[in-house]
Amino acid sequence: MNQFILLAVAEKLAFLEAESFFAERRKRGDLGRLRQFLNREGGEPPWPGDEILPDDGEA
Repeated sequence: MNQFILLAVAEKLAFLEAESFFAERRKRGDLGRLRQFLNREGGEPPWPGDEILPDDGEA
């Protein structure tokens, strides 16, 4: 029983750490720079279904 509880707690902590990591990364992100990078010359066009949809302000 103790091992089960410890595993559950460890998984929850790992989830919270990952959530915090990605939240911090998102704050540093710049969608404009990403679009500029993806639209640079010399790349192949996106495959059907891989297009970037217009930004509707939700995230």
